[in-house]
Amino acid sequence: MSPDLTPRQQALYDFIAERLRTEGAPSVAEIARAFGIHDSAAHKHLRTLEAKGALVLLPGRARGIRLPAAASRKAARRDELLSLPILGRVAAGAPIGAAAGHEGQMLFDRAAFFPQPDYLLRVKGDSMRDDGILDGDLIAVHRSEVAENGQIVVARIDGEITVKRLQRKRDRLLLLPRNPDYAPIEVPPDADFAIEGLYCGLVRRG
Repeated sequence: MSPDLTPRQQALYDFIAERLRTEGAPSVAEIARAFGIHDSAAHKHLRTLEAKGALVLLPGRARGIRLPAAASRKAARRDELLSLPILGRVAAGAPIGAAAGHEGQMLFDRAAFFPQPDYLLRVKGDSMRDDGILDGDLIAVHRSEVAENGQIVVARIDGEITVKRLQRKRDRLLLLPRNPDYAPIEVPPDADFAIEGLYCGLVRRG
């Protein structure tokens, strides 16, 4: 993180830089939606980033956001890295609400995970403790609607998101914790259930 930017400003900068690299400049409205703020607050953050030399704003342009020349060269070098968004929280315990804001981006060597993940989720709870997944960890998730028996999955049950080991039996489906203090979750036949992705590694900040 740049020493001149606050964590919030760095998260906005990372989001904008990634959009410039992959899709083109985001609009102010898109930035506001991504961070759950008003358009006026997004404008204020952009002006602050410009004042700190992190961005160049082009007057009169709807998507007039650019990186300074030096940052653009640095971004080109970053193309060799994998940029993963931190999208929210996932429960390792009882399921919790899936709604959570975009917390920023992190860069990794593309060989750091297998399969290649699409995003990061922050773990809440300790039900996966014996698999080494602890409260506060960031888990890397590969988007997938299918999983093999015994794999660690991110699953959605009636709008709630959790991380557990998948166990398929002939007549039922279970999501297994890896902590004896927690009971398995049996998925009812009429539940709105889906596998959202496969666990493929974690990040633990010191």
